[in-house]
Amino acid sequence: MKKIIPAALLALSISAPALAVDGMINVQSNHSVKETADRMEGVLKEKGMTVFNRIKHSEGAKNVGIELRDTELVLFGNPKVGSPLMQCAQSIAIELPQKALIWEDEAQNVWISYNDPKYLEQKHNLVGCEAVIEKVGNALAGITKAVAS
Repeated sequence: MKKIIPAALLALSISAPALAVDGMINVQSNHSVKETADRMEGVLKEKGMTVFNRIKHSEGAKNVGIELRDTELVLFGNPKVGSPLMQCAQSIAIELPQKALIWEDEAQNVWISYNDPKYLEQKHNLVGCEAVIEKVGNALAGITKAVAS
């Protein structure tokens, strides 16, 4: 019996969806990866944010003979928000600019994943930036909701 329990736990952990990653927020999209990424780019620009880059990981993988479900990363930000965070703890600069991962899972569901600002606040021991963290969290939730629906 002792051998069955660890094996069962291992099987559960392997089959658990990738959505259970600490520090990540995942929002299901009603659109394809490409359309979701296009919508993300459009909403970000509407909100006055800078889109720094859009990385199509699945295309890169294909170029080296590796099959990968549709996966794109959108890098974006606004120095008016990011700079005050760096004043609280300069180490948060490793997390900036913001990133939105848009990807398709094994069941062909499309997800928008991004770093939870509250998690980053703890990770980098941000003190005195609670209002900025709250603002970022609300903005990301609103953006992903608009993009996903």
